[in-house]
Amino acid sequence: MELTVWGIITALVVGLIVGALGRLVVPGRQNMPMWMHMLIGVGAALLGTLIARASGFAETAGIDWRELMLQVLLAAVAVALVAGVGRRRHVTHR
Repeated sequence: MELTVWGIITALVVGLIVGALGRLVVPGRQNMPMWMHMLIGVGAALLGTLIARASGFAETAGIDWRELMLQVLLAAVAVALVAGVGRRRHVTHR
């Protein structure tokens, strides 16, 4: 796998979009700053790409919808987990 500046920029942009989509998928209000959603999105995009490559479905022409859906699912799970931990923290400190 070749790592280029364009590849890093693309990964960051996709990660930001995945973070926003992950936030939209999770029901309810998340008490998290937007930068946290973006960070989760970048992490989910990278992890989703690694899983897709290991599973053998990352190499397609055009947009790989399975990889994108996996990334959004990972971001949604991470947003739900982080929002749940933050919600529990606020309840215990009252």
